[in-house]
Amino acid sequence: MPRLAVIQFPGSNCEYETARAAGYAGFDADIVRWTISEADFHQYDAYVLPGGFSYQDRIRSGAISAKLPVIQFLKEADNLGKPILGICNGCQILAEAGLIPNLGGTHQVEVALARNMRGDTPHGFVCDWTYIRFVRPENSLFSSFIDTDMVFPIPVNHGEGRFVIPPQVDLSQCTVAVYTDEFGTVSDKYPVTPNGSAQGIAGICNHKGNVFALMPHPERASLLRQIPLWIGSYWAEEKRRALKVPGDFEGPCLTLFKAMKSAVLMGAQHA
Repeated sequence: MPRLAVIQFPGSNCEYETARAAGYAGFDADIVRWTISEADFHQYDAYVLPGGFSYQDRIRSGAISAKLPVIQFLKEADNLGKPILGICNGCQILAEAGLIPNLGGTHQVEVALARNMRGDTPHGFVCDWTYIRFVRPENSLFSSFIDTDMVFPIPVNHGEGRFVIPPQVDLSQCTVAVYTDEFGTVSDKYPVTPNGSAQGIAGICNHKGNVFALMPHPERASLLRQIPLWIGSYWAEEKRRALKVPGDFEGPCLTLFKAMKSAVLMGAQHA
């Protein structure tokens, strides 16, 4: 069984539910501390940086964690083509560490996550359900099971989720996740995009496709029982049907974790 490490930073708060989601996808998932040794770190086949508020989001969300020694281990894992997923605070850490989009391959910072905005007005912490779909899914191992017309209900829970993309950064060869309405229509306007993110972007992969940083929480939409019945989605109807049968059933976002496992079993090379 492939091994996955969920890296717990001081202030992480989603590590247990993330490890459970990875387990449902077929990983042997461990929660490891940010102080893990280099030798132990590289025993794992894949890595997830979970959500939370590492170091209380001081300076900027993810800025302090991005300077820890474990991030150098992650960069080495990236160079080996291992799958790395950052969720919410993990997404912010990957951006601060230059692991996404890493267009030049040198782990330089190329994008930023800024405070939420609603138009020109600062917008506070957002905790709600939204929808995303994937653009150019063929460019990332995480979206290898996904079509461009698939719409995923998924929760957001952040105060600094607004992607800021400099004009010189070209994401045309990267898979991106974009916010949509329930029908899959993209808009960078509120409420479809809940935080003012440039181009309505919710997540970005690196140039090789083995690292993905996503602000919404796929671990909270990995099982059908997590999907609210009120949401305007095919998945709500699936949940209604599943309620009549005992057991856990796959939700929309488990596919990201299953794609990670598939990549590991295929050698985790997607360059």
